Amino acid sequence: MTLDAAIAARLKRNADGLICAVVVDHTTSDVLMVAWMDDEALDRTLTTRRGTYYSRSRQRLWVKGETSGNVQHVREVRLDCDADTVLVRVDQEGPACHTGTRTCFDADILLGGEI
Repeated sequence: MTLDAAIAARLKRNADGLICAVVVDHTTSDVLMVAWMDDEALDRTLTTRRGTYYSRSRQRLWVKGETSGNVQHVREVRLDCDADTVLVRVDQEGPACHTGTRTCFDADILLGGEI
């Protein structure tokens, strides 16, 4: 698989060659997780419609749910205005967070409430 050249030319990658991927629930728009993608992960996500990311700790690609069964069916992928982040809208099966919770953003609210 090779990422479309027109898409690849637009991407602004970090020093490690990665772009940020913000993953949201397609139905609720809740933020489920944040991950990283290299060109191959983005290409596989676009081609297979399965959430595919680059693990910085393991230095390899991983498909969400490949071991846990908590699969992400990708409904839409959008590139932000700076071309350094993608928004991945998914139908999530099971928890999205590796801790077993629905979202990675349910543990610590640093600021909340009314203004």
